[in-house]
Amino acid sequence: MDMMLWNIGLSVVLAMVGWILKEKAMELSRLSILLNRTREEVARDYVTKGEVHADINRVLDRLDRLDIKIDRLMETRT
Repeated sequence: MDMMLWNIGLSVVLAMVGWILKEKAMELSRLSILLNRTREEVARDYVTKGEVHADINRVLDRLDRLDIKIDRLMETRT
């Protein structure tokens, strides 16, 4: 009789531990999905270093061409 009560008690405790671990695993899975979605949104909303450098180089090239045109204009006026 004493051994049967011990088995029942141990089974109840292990069942509760298993249920808690299952809930924690589901929560971890949910957080992992949310983290992946956040990473996708960040990658979609922000630019990469390469894109920034390419855009800055385009602007600088345009400014260099404008500088050359202004220099030519100043030369023709003097």
